[in-house]
Amino acid sequence: MQLLDKIPLGPLILAAIFMALAPFQPQPHLWEKIDMLFAGMLSRPMDIFDLFWHSFLIVLVVIKLLRRAKKGPA
Repeated sequence: MQLLDKIPLGPLILAAIFMALAPFQPQPHLWEKIDMLFAGMLSRPMDIFDLFWHSFLIVLVVIKLLRRAKKGPA
């Protein structure tokens, strides 16, 4: 977790937004994979990997923010 604490929040948020929206056309992969998940069609290993790949940085941002909130003001 010390490695995560060393990563600046701003660039991490920008990278997370970029990965969540990539590719921009015709529809972001993350949105497509979430639709597939709720429709029960997320079964191919490549689709599961895409969901993980495009949401991984968002999860890191959430973990980093939760760790910051737990520590209190710096």
